[in-house]
Amino acid sequence: MALAVALLLLVVGTILFHFLSPWWFTPIASNWTMMDDTVNITFVVTGIVFVAVNLFMAFAVLKYRHRQGLKAEYSPENKKLEWWLTILTSLGVAAMLTPGLFVWAKFVTVPKDAAVVEVVGQQWTWSYRFPGKDGVLGTTDAKLITPDNPFGIDPNDPKGADDILVSSQELHLPVNKPVKVLLRSKDVNHQFAVAQFRVKMDMVPGMVTYFWLTPTRTGRYDVLCEQLCGLAHFAMRGRVVVDEDSAFQTWLSTKPTYAETAARVAGDPTAGRAAYAVCSACHGPQAQGNQALNAPKLNSQAGWYLARQLQHFKQGIRGADDRDIYAKQMIPMAATLADDTAIKNVVAYINSLPEEPAPATLMGDPGRGKSLYTSCAACHGNAGQGVWSTNAPRLAQMSDWYLARQLHNFQQGIRGKHPQDFPGAQMVLMAKILADDRAINDLLAYVHTLDGQPAGRDLLPRRTALAGNESMLKGNQ
Repeated sequence: MALAVALLLLVVGTILFHFLSPWWFTPIASNWTMMDDTVNITFVVTGIVFVAVNLFMAFAVLKYRHRQGLKAEYSPENKKLEWWLTILTSLGVAAMLTPGLFVWAKFVTVPKDAAVVEVVGQQWTWSYRFPGKDGVLGTTDAKLITPDNPFGIDPNDPKGADDILVSSQELHLPVNKPVKVLLRSKDVNHQFAVAQFRVKMDMVPGMVTYFWLTPTRTGRYDVLCEQLCGLAHFAMRGRVVVDEDSAFQTWLSTKPTYAETAARVAGDPTAGRAAYAVCSACHGPQAQGNQALNAPKLNSQAGWYLARQLQHFKQGIRGADDRDIYAKQMIPMAATLADDTAIKNVVAYINSLPEEPAPATLMGDPGRGKSLYTSCAACHGNAGQGVWSTNAPRLAQMSDWYLARQLHNFQQGIRGKHPQDFPGAQMVLMAKILADDRAINDLLAYVHTLDGQPAGRDLLPRRTALAGNESMLKGNQ
């Protein structure tokens, strides 16, 4: 009797949870209502089976419970029952699978007037590419990927010259216009997914996969990687912003073409020397840093990272939180650099200065810190050299007191909360693995033992020029 009652309560509780639960699909923002309809059909079919089976079990437990003097009857075959079960099971399976065939048929049939955008995935970031005025994306090759050509576009393909490049993890799309999304990966399997769009697709190295959709609601939607792609998989996030067409065109017009990025010249250290005179007051004549003035060491840091931080100061991405008082001080200082050319020049000068390791100022256990650094190494490199492809700056030989402050800032939400600071948002999540100040000190004590020279390939040459899978994309638009 107790078991029969438990089964009845299980059925009632499950039904109530299904209808009263606050956890349900996000409001749909695309044309793919068929996805929801298919899932609902699956819920109905499996729900009916679940209820029927459990109610039958409760009935059987109650009716055929042990009673004195009654004997069980052995009946190994019942053809009539078997036929009914076979027919009902077949109908249930068909009811669940058939709608999916119609959805798939629509899913692979891209409208002829659909626009094209390419999504590029890599550990642990997203970037995007639009065709230019010719409407055709240029070919790409993994062998061509460098810090100056992160998309691996073939410079000998004239169709790629006007391709529009979006290095940010934020993608904009126009509302009520179909778009074909091409997907490729630079390294491992990823999956591009936006819950509100109800579509997602694997990204496989060496292949170009795709899906299409028509955004139906303006708004901002999170992008997730839903394929386990490594240690920081959970932090691989981006954003899709659906705009009215005029706003989308305005946003797109601000993005550079491949030809424009390729034409950028490297920074001039001679011109940058004069601009650095202002910086030297705090950071020192050799960019060696000055803890008393809260100015970190700059020499030996990667040029791409220094340039990005200066741009973030100018744009208010760094220093967005009022508690970040030292970043607030940097905002007016970065404003003295009038444009990207000035930033490239001053960074080129900093990179021309001799490399010197920063002195250790923290006491910690490097042996314990080595195990903690295992997670950091996935992005920053085994030797702390930094890896441009994972947006991870150099840690080896840098100011440990400054690194400690930034880890605290990430943990406390002082840094990494600006909506455009995607690398910072990843660090907010990663910094949580350090439980206390002792863990931070131990980690940085180990980092201080690193020389920034990896035993294998160096993924981050220090003198990165600031000009900005096999052949996979050959007219796939």
